[in-house]
Amino acid sequence: MRSPTDGWTRCSLGHRHWGLAGAAGLLVHRRGADGVELLLQHRVEWSHHGGTWGTPGGALHPDESAVDGALREAGEELGLTASALVLGAQSVDDHGGWSYTTVLATPVGDLEPADLRLNDESVGVAWLSPTDLGVPLHPGLAASLPTLLPLLG
Repeated sequence: MRSPTDGWTRCSLGHRHWGLAGAAGLLVHRRGADGVELLLQHRVEWSHHGGTWGTPGGALHPDESAVDGALREAGEELGLTASALVLGAQSVDDHGGWSYTTVLATPVGDLEPADLRLNDESVGVAWLSPTDLGVPLHPGLAASLPTLLPLLG
């Protein structure tokens, strides 16, 4: 289902972005045995920056808040529901004329990747340690990690 805000745009930095009204994603994190772990989605090859690991997220719909958009996208892509999460801080990566808002969240209880329902935009999902990310990261997430990690507590 297409939204009138689906489409490519360029920010004032000259980057090409999906989402005419900006975009948002959900960074779910938890305390693991060896420290913080991030729930990351392995993006399907045909998607923008396909083959990388990042947050479930995408273009905001008209008049949709970043929180609502991030939750909608996480529901569509991973089957996550708002009732399974405690929402936290937000971080905005503003590129001038386009921005991506990362909404942080922690799971209410056990959240196992095998229990999630992935759609056709995802080929996998896993808990990964930010100190040992041996996977190709989505470039937006990679650039934002220095800002996001201190917010994880």
